[in-house]
Amino acid sequence: MNEIFPELDGLEQIRTPALLFIEERIEANIKLMLAMVGGDPTRLRPHVKTHKTPQIITMQVREGITQFKASTLAEAELCAANGATDVLIAYPLQGPAISELIRLRQVFKTTTFSMLVDCAESLPQIQTALEGSDQTLDVFLDIDCGMQRTGISPDEQALKLYEELHGMHWINVRGLHAYDGHLHDSDPELRALQCETAFLPVIELRKKLEASGLRVRTLVAGGSPTFATHAVHPDRECSPGTTILWDFGYGDRHPELGFQCAAFLLTRVVSKPAQGRICLDLGHKSVAPEMPHPRVRLQGLEDASVLMQSEEHLVLEPRDGLAKAMGSPILGVPRHVCPTVSMHNYAIPYRDGKPGAPWKIAARGRDYSR
Repeated sequence: MNEIFPELDGLEQIRTPALLFIEERIEANIKLMLAMVGGDPTRLRPHVKTHKTPQIITMQVREGITQFKASTLAEAELCAANGATDVLIAYPLQGPAISELIRLRQVFKTTTFSMLVDCAESLPQIQTALEGSDQTLDVFLDIDCGMQRTGISPDEQALKLYEELHGMHWINVRGLHAYDGHLHDSDPELRALQCETAFLPVIELRKKLEASGLRVRTLVAGGSPTFATHAVHPDRECSPGTTILWDFGYGDRHPELGFQCAAFLLTRVVSKPAQGRICLDLGHKSVAPEMPHPRVRLQGLEDASVLMQSEEHLVLEPRDGLAKAMGSPILGVPRHVCPTVSMHNYAIPYRDGKPGAPWKIAARGRDYSR
């Protein structure tokens, strides 16, 4: 797997643990995403949760991609501030978050914001937040296509709720949203079949809605593993996220997609507590801890056994018994990049193997000061 690791200068001068971005690879991943939808940027609605940075949003906007998907209000605001014309918050907002979304609409008047709805019980809070104004709120009906996280089943109840939404003068129904994050089989043919099967009820629902005179302007579909399957259907907007930075979890499972790992972790040997044992400064606070080990694939230590990991430490036993030199910088690629990025305040961008000024992971926090 050494071919995934780039040649980078100046690693000895970087304090660790650190997050590094490879600009050329990010640009290549964006171009591949576009190629997969036939070069039509209006068919892409990439998720910003993976990177949370204005620079990467700007890279996509330069390629004509101006629609984005977000999980938080901070991500949505970041998109709008950096050229997004259309932002879907793919999360069922409730409480004060609805009022904050309305505020964002007032601040960023050239950006369309929308949110998800999946049950009638959520509607009174939206109506209350809009009272006293002449505004409407854009929504997508969130459909559960098998993940069983959020969303309404694509049955008669969904048809009834969609019809109800259409009858509310303070709601502007944009269409349907269906995320199939539970589909990530390593066999691309099986994964494609699972995806098409999962979406049969969704497509049937859309046909029933349109037959009833209820317009479904947009179907936002899928994530990264099923991106290739949705991309061949011109009636769907695709919303991959991990494709921007990629990681070895998806890289091992879905190599046929062709995306490149563009985010790396830099760590160091900080201790040699015993013969054949080394400790790195790469704990839970620096790499996503929800996955099984190895949570990071380390260059030159791919076969090392993980003895323990705590908040600041990663203790390894190299299989060949050879320990890296004390203070040695070591590159690693995370298994799960999205939550790994959110653990860092900054990423150091590299272009042509040279480091640049740090990029702020601007949307990693939530601002409750307003």
